[in-house]
Amino acid sequence: MTPLDIYVLDAPILRQETTVLSEVTDAHRRLIDDMFETMHIARGIGLAATQVGRLERICVIDIDKVKYALVNPEIVASDGEQSGEEGCLSIPEIYGDVTRAKHVVVRALDRSGKPIEIDAHDLLARCLQHEIDHLHGRLFIDYLSLLKRTAAIKKWRKLRGKDKSLTRTMPPRETAEHHDRDEEL
Repeated sequence: MTPLDIYVLDAPILRQETTVLSEVTDAHRRLIDDMFETMHIARGIGLAATQVGRLERICVIDIDKVKYALVNPEIVASDGEQSGEEGCLSIPEIYGDVTRAKHVVVRALDRSGKPIEIDAHDLLARCLQHEIDHLHGRLFIDYLSLLKRTAAIKKWRKLRGKDKSLTRTMPPRETAEHHDRDEEL
């Protein structure tokens, strides 16, 4: 597995619509594996293909050690309401309260190309909605009020300073784990 670069706010690909796949190939399964690797190194719980510079309609989620690899996911039902803080690997260190459905039903293909249905509540429902939004070119900051969105973007620009790159490079897992141990000391 190879860690991929994560595209950050201002990268045009984050605002693009993804392409529905007609089949799941070995190349897509390698992409899914690389996306899981990248997400774990970045310490996230979800990652969409656009965030790694790809336009396939694929996302991965890992919540409470339950992994989901979703191809062509779509929300087919939703109800209730929950508000909570969200962040994004494409806008690190920026958070905002977002209101989403408390319960969703998502249909997709799994990594084998078999149809699956996920009946999700609470955090999993929030994560599914967040990642599916990415696949349609939407970011969590789009749900913030104009004032809060402007403040979040201003904070993001200040944190980045003069860095104008459109990607974050993820180190190999061994380097990331070694670095994590150093930080704990």
